[in-house]
Amino acid sequence: MPGSVREALAARFRRTEKTEEPSRFRRIAGHALTVAAFVLIFAALIMPNVISRLERPGTYVRLPVEGFIAVGLILLLRGRWQRIMAGALGAGLGLLTLLKFTDMGFYETLNRPFDLVLDWELFDDAQSFLKDSVGEAGAIGALIGVVILIIAILALMSLAAMRVAKVAAGHRRAAAGTAITGTAVWVVLLLLGVQIFNNIPVAARSSAIYVYDRAGAVKAGLRDEKDFTKEAANDAFDATPGDQLLTSLRGKDVFFTFVESYGRSAIEDPKLSPGTVEVLDESAESLKKAGYAAQSGWLTSSTYGGGSWLAHSTFLSGVWINNQQRYRNLMASDRLTMTMAFKKAGFDTMSVMPGATRAFPEGSFYGYNRVYDSRNTGYVGPKFGWAPQPDQYTLSWFEKNVHGPDHAPMMVEMPLVSSHTPWAPIPQFIDWDDVGDGSVYKQIQKDGKRPKSIWKDPAKVQREYSRSIQYTLTTITSWLENYGDENTVMVFLGDHQAAKIVTGEGASRDVPITIVAKDKKVLDKISGWGWTDGLKPAPAAPVWKMNEFRDKFLTAYGPSGDVNRALSPPKR
Repeated sequence: MPGSVREALAARFRRTEKTEEPSRFRRIAGHALTVAAFVLIFAALIMPNVISRLERPGTYVRLPVEGFIAVGLILLLRGRWQRIMAGALGAGLGLLTLLKFTDMGFYETLNRPFDLVLDWELFDDAQSFLKDSVGEAGAIGALIGVVILIIAILALMSLAAMRVAKVAAGHRRAAAGTAITGTAVWVVLLLLGVQIFNNIPVAARSSAIYVYDRAGAVKAGLRDEKDFTKEAANDAFDATPGDQLLTSLRGKDVFFTFVESYGRSAIEDPKLSPGTVEVLDESAESLKKAGYAAQSGWLTSSTYGGGSWLAHSTFLSGVWINNQQRYRNLMASDRLTMTMAFKKAGFDTMSVMPGATRAFPEGSFYGYNRVYDSRNTGYVGPKFGWAPQPDQYTLSWFEKNVHGPDHAPMMVEMPLVSSHTPWAPIPQFIDWDDVGDGSVYKQIQKDGKRPKSIWKDPAKVQREYSRSIQYTLTTITSWLENYGDENTVMVFLGDHQAAKIVTGEGASRDVPITIVAKDKKVLDKISGWGWTDGLKPAPAAPVWKMNEFRDKFLTAYGPSGDVNRALSPPKR
């Protein structure tokens, strides 16, 4: 063979060899991308919306019928329309994935899924929480990360779906056979009820059911406005004259004090209860020596892990307020609140809100004569986590400026906030004479724990949460010992359970409620309630829905033989 021919053949072989290697690489990369696309879509279809379900092996041994149906739909189309359909299905699956992620966060904090109609404004609270926990820079970084994650999920899901569509179009017969066979196998598995792990069926339709349920929730949310209007209009005390309201409490100073995140778990969960139970037992003995008696029960809160204002409005209005739409509609109604009942009965009504940092227009709805908040209570100390000021400072200022001086009988609603997330740093209980203008708290705050140091470990979060509850309970009971009198009636209760990082799975929505008074006749009025003597409700004590309390309270302390007794004059 002539040399020139040999050289030409060798050169051609070298060119072929060089082109085969990139071609082989592209084939391998293409296969890898296809596998990744299938895995990504499969994961999105079987992904639950509750974090704890990710730990179940049965979650991953499932056959999602939605994938086979989607392939069938794509094969019905050709060319550009096939790509458009695939991109749309992928984007829809991306949105579904994002919604499941959002549900996971809501279940962990509020123990319920995200409400597509009513919950958007809660993201502002989430941003505030992040800012308090990790600082402003950390909160901004988290926001940027969330935006990037949203874009990435939508883009990746769309690209994955288009990749699968391209492969299916190139192998139409095999793809059609797979879609039909897969659907048939799924039907058989469904009819037989086949399960492998954790009683989870292998035949999965969770994404389709999830979409259906979410659509139903949206419809229910839109219908809820009409239901609320009917509930709010049904008011047994709306037309009751003022001289027939709260007649058994005339001359008293009545306090409704909310303890932030004080839930049933704080008393009954072995991880949380030892310190809290010790404080309650010791405080009960101290109050008994000071001449007080107390009775305690349980209420089921309308919220969990957050949304304190929903619980406050439920308690004070006697209507179940479990979402923002109901709250807004309540504020626009003329429903008789507990506050307004006291006002009609001649009490001086007020709210002391240490957690408020701006105007509270809802005060006019509730019926407060005035509102005190963190802007007008003279505090010069530092914030403690979310709380603008410590609870002991709030009660100290209130005693010096409102309760201690001569005053008419009052009704006070006071949401205390030192046990609000992130539970770090926590104030120390100090001598009442040392509280002053709050300057003393600068060093206490400086020496306290930082949120970053505890939120990496759930056990530390639980410990600090328990300590914060103990601090607030100690503050309330010490204030009663030092500054209460025969006319003091204290009702203190939790607004909701703490988040699931504290309570764990399966915790109820129950919160403790206690009524404390020196006047024996005050507690005699509720002797039929079946509550437990002392500051700690027994496990078998009655459990009422929180909205039921208003009517029970107004009934117990309503018209009686002393209905014409005048309000006591101001203290001298």
